[in-house]
This record gives sequence, C-alpha cells and structure tokens, in this order.
Amino acid sequence: MIHSIQPQKNDCFFYDQGLIRYLDALQWQRALLTERIKNPNLEDALILLEHPPVYTLGQGANLKFLKFDLGKSVYNVHRVERGGEVTYHCPGQLVGYPILNLQRYRQDLHWYLRQLEEVLIRVLANYGLQGERIPGSTGVWLEGYKVAAIGIKVSRWVTMHGFSLNVCPDMTGFERIVPCGIADKAVGSLSNWIPSIKCLEVRACIAQCFSEVFGVKLIKSKYQSYT
Repeated sequence: MIHSIQPQKNDCFFYDQGLIRYLDALQWQRALLTERIKNPNLEDALILLEHPPVYTLGQGANLKFLKFDLGKSVYNVHRVERGGEVTYHCPGQLVGYPILNLQRYRQDLHWYLRQLEEVLIRVLANYGLQGERIPGSTGVWLEGYKVAAIGIKVSRWVTMHGFSLNVCPDMTGFERIVPCGIADKAVGSLSNWIPSIKCLEVRACIAQCFSEVFGVKLIKSKYQSYT
C-alpha cells in the first residue's frame, strides 16, 4: 500500500492578545517584520487583538474621507504604511496582523489578499453566515454590509498590517468617516445578525480558519513589548 505524504505545516507563532494601543502594536509589527527581513528563516507570526478607539489612514489615503477637521481633531488618528483609505478600530472589533514570509507560500499579493478574505469568509460560514467578495474591492461583505476590512504592507515578501472583523463594536465611530473610501455601501458587524456574539468565541474561530487557509501550525506565544 502506498501512503501519501502530507506536506509539513509551517510553524506560526500565535499571539492571542487583548486590548493593545495602536502605536504599541504598530511598533511590535515593525520589529517582527524587521527581524524576519534580516533572518528569513524565522517563524511566521499572527497577532490577534483589539484596539482602543483609533482612526488609521493608509499611506495614500485621501483626507476627504474624514468628516472632521484633522487639524482640530480630538480623536486618535495615525497615517501608516499600509494600503487603503481611512478605517476605524475600537473594542469589539478583532484585528489580525499576519507577519508572513510569502516566499513560503506564493509571491503574489492578489493571492494573499484573497487568502485573507477566505479566512474571514470561513469564519462567517462557521456561524451560518454567507460572506461575499465584491469584484474590484478588497474585504468581505454580508448582505451588502462590509463587515471586514483588509489593508496590508509587504516588504521583501514579508507582510504586516492585515485585517479587521467587526464582531460587536460600537459602530458610531464609523459615522465620522467614509470607511475605506466607499460611500455607497454601509459597514456592519456580526452582532447585527447574531446579537449575543462576543469577540472571545470568534478569536478561536479566526485562529482555526487562518491555520486551515494558510496551512500553518499555530504555536501560542506571549506578547513581546518593544516599547
């Protein structure tokens, strides 16, 4: 009898975190990315966390999508190196930052974006919800509402930034912006369909789906502070 040989899964450190300030998480990501550019043999990583309320702008984001005066803003706003327009993070929204060396997978950014979408579509399917893609846009929609946003940065085929999934956040923060620069489609959260849903249960589901889609073995790890 001939037995098929299963491909060996890559190890991926998994940092399942709570609430972390955006700038602290950004510094952490940059440090992990720099380490992996210097040493491509280091394991990949996935950070999963929530942020206190904050607005972030992609490197080429247009300020016209802000509904407040940036010069007089009382809100935390940061322009960062990811792609995409303005978005909003707050508690109740799960944010994932994969630090992956795409040379282990496929050196194709479109493929990577579709893989991230696939992770989130599988998460929704786990709850009996049918997530959808919209041609020409990045992210995941549910019955016409955008529930997941994606914005990435890749340096020497090592990724940073990533995705956000609205689980049960206070959605009022989105009213001050045109999320992702898309004016004709509303944002939503999973709590619109499942009122009792909480981030704690969705965390494990994201980890499982990420492991399946990217074919990695997640290794629980502890937060490293770079501040």
